[in-house]
Amino acid sequence: MTGSETRPPTLEQVANYAGVSRATVSRVINGVQTVDPELRRTVERAIAATGYVPNLAARSLVTRRTDSIALVVSEPENRGYETPFLTRTFTDPYLGRVTAGAQEVLRPLGIHLVIFLADPPAREHVMRYLRQGHVDGALLISSHVDDPLPGQLVDLGVPCVLSCRPGQPVHTSYVDVDQRAGVRMAVDRLAGLGRRCIATITGPLDMPAAQDRLAGFRAAVAAHGQTHAPYVEGDFTRGGGERAARALLASHPDVDGVFVANDLMADGALRVIQEAGRRVPDDVAVIGFDDSTAALECHPPLSTVRQPVEEMAGEMAQLLLTRIREPGRSPRSVIFNPELILRASA
Repeated sequence: MTGSETRPPTLEQVANYAGVSRATVSRVINGVQTVDPELRRTVERAIAATGYVPNLAARSLVTRRTDSIALVVSEPENRGYETPFLTRTFTDPYLGRVTAGAQEVLRPLGIHLVIFLADPPAREHVMRYLRQGHVDGALLISSHVDDPLPGQLVDLGVPCVLSCRPGQPVHTSYVDVDQRAGVRMAVDRLAGLGRRCIATITGPLDMPAAQDRLAGFRAAVAAHGQTHAPYVEGDFTRGGGERAARALLASHPDVDGVFVANDLMADGALRVIQEAGRRVPDDVAVIGFDDSTAALECHPPLSTVRQPVEEMAGEMAQLLLTRIREPGRSPRSVIFNPELILRASA
């Protein structure tokens, strides 16, 4: 018999090898928890020895699971940013870090992660795909205050976990970093260096993270006796950081310390500040937020507030798996602590 004629092992062959019934093998494959542990190990050894591969389509009919999770990046409408949505999504290290962190949890369990971009052209398709049960749940990167997608998924009964504090009340779990504490660390450092005119470049102010960082900035500079809290709104991109830095230097030429709400914008801001003849950190000290790969690519290397994105994404995945297994479990919020990472820029 040639290799091409060899038939794959069957469920019956696994049962014969293990010395158990076909029904027992089926229960083990489908994850039934009442199977005796020793019997389960016997069947698992038989599966490994025979090379049996379960029919996932048939298994899903029994378990009602697809073993797939969606990672959805949502933007509800065109916000008028100069940088297109796809460019912003794939040039920001954040998505890669979230993907890596989620995969650390899901891949060992044989669960596939499927990435969807839910901007206006694709939004209805993504909603239809999720509604039809092609995935077991969704990890949702939804950063805009008025994004209806989190509420829509909850209303449809799709298990989901958010990557940050939701902009509107929604009955689902989320993971976030203590934004205000992170900003306070940055401002304390700048004030400790003797800076007297500390400003910030924010993210888009229709995003909860950007709102929280600005509120934290205002409170932090006030605590150091600075009565005015200068800011310019950016868009979380390198180009946005350049534009905001130009506006900031024009409106506040005496600025000597800048907290920038993410590392990509900080990279752009550093270029503009130095092109204007200011030395970093001697004349203007700069601190970013994220501790992404962009921080190490800056010149000089960027001091920044680290949010543990990979660990946060792993926690999102764990919360979602719990929600899928226990639909009645109450939602939880898990808040991670930030850390100030000092490099050459401040």
